[in-house]
Amino acid sequence: MNYETIRLDKSMYKGGESFSARLEQLDPSAVYQGTPLEGLDAYQRQLKRFDIRVSGPRSSSIEKFFSTADSAALFPEYVTRAVRQGMEEGEILSAILASRTAIDSMDYRSIALGEAPEDLELKEVAEGSAIPTTEIKLKESLVKLKKRGRMLSASYEAIRFQRLDLFTAALRQIGSYIAKSQLADAVAVLMNGDGNEGSAAAVTTTTGEALAYRDLVGMWQRFDGYRMDTLLASPDMAAAILNLPEMVSPTAGLNFQATGRLGTPLGAALLKSSAVPAGTVIALDSRSALEMVVAGEVNVDHDRLIDTQLERAAVTSIAGFAKLFPGAVQVLKLKTA
Repeated sequence: MNYETIRLDKSMYKGGESFSARLEQLDPSAVYQGTPLEGLDAYQRQLKRFDIRVSGPRSSSIEKFFSTADSAALFPEYVTRAVRQGMEEGEILSAILASRTAIDSMDYRSIALGEAPEDLELKEVAEGSAIPTTEIKLKESLVKLKKRGRMLSASYEAIRFQRLDLFTAALRQIGSYIAKSQLADAVAVLMNGDGNEGSAAAVTTTTGEALAYRDLVGMWQRFDGYRMDTLLASPDMAAAILNLPEMVSPTAGLNFQATGRLGTPLGAALLKSSAVPAGTVIALDSRSALEMVVAGEVNVDHDRLIDTQLERAAVTSIAGFAKLFPGAVQVLKLKTA
C-alpha cells in the first residue's frame, strides 16, 4: 500500500498546511474504504507502519519514534495531537462559541450589526418605497490575539524508555491548562468587551449576599430577541443555583445523578468554571455571543522534537475572542453588603 512507501521528513511541517493534511494528500483515506485500514487517518496509518502504539498498557516507548529518520518525523504530530486532546477534554469553550474562525495572519476584525430595533425589525414597505437597510460592517478594533503555551523540558536520555501512554497524559495536561487560559480570555471578553463595545449589562442580586430564583428569572426576562440557553457560573454561584429550592426536586436530582449534567429551572445549560469571578453568573445565547479566532493550530518546535532536543521545545496556541452581539450576554453579580 502507498502508506508504507511515503518518505517523511521535516519539510512536511513547513508552510500553511498541517502535517496531517500533507499526509492525507499523499495518502488519501478514501482509497482504504472496504479494507482493514478503513477508519484510520493518514497519520494513524503511519503509526501502524512503524508499529508505534501511543495508548494502552502495551504502548510503545518514546524511543520507538526515533528508530528511523522517517518515524522520527511523526513525533511532533504525536505531541500536537496529545496536547489538542487535552484542550478538548472537558472543554467549556466549544459550548459557548457561536463561531470559530481560523486565520493565517495576526490581524483580524470581526463584524458588527446594528442592534437597535429600528436597525433590524422588518417594517411595512409601501409600494414604490425604499426597503430599509441593515448594514453589516467590520468593527473598528482588531481582535486581540494571545499566544499561550508551555516549554517542554526533559532530557531525551531520561525519558527515552518511558511509555507513550504516560507521556500522553502529561501532554494532555499541558493542553488542559492552555484551554483554561483561553477560557479566562473568553470570559474577560464576554464581561468587558473586546475593545469595540463596552462591558456587558450587569445587575446585582435582589437579596444581599444570596441568590434567589427571581434573580435568574429577571436575567432571563432581559433577553429580548435572544435565547438564554447557557449559564456560565463561578463555582460558588453554580452551587447556589443547584441549592435553589426550585432545583431541589426529584426530576432535577435524578437528571444530575444519572448523567452528571447540570441543568437549571429555566432550561439553560449550567457550566461551572473558576475563570468566572466569584459571585458572578454570565448568561448568554451561545448562538450569538462569542467568536473565537485562532491563528493556526497547536504549534510545536518540530525541528527540536525530531532532533530529540526536548529541553527547549515550545508548545503554543494563538487565539483571541470577539463579542458578536452585546444583547446576547447578561451578567448577574452577587450583591455584597
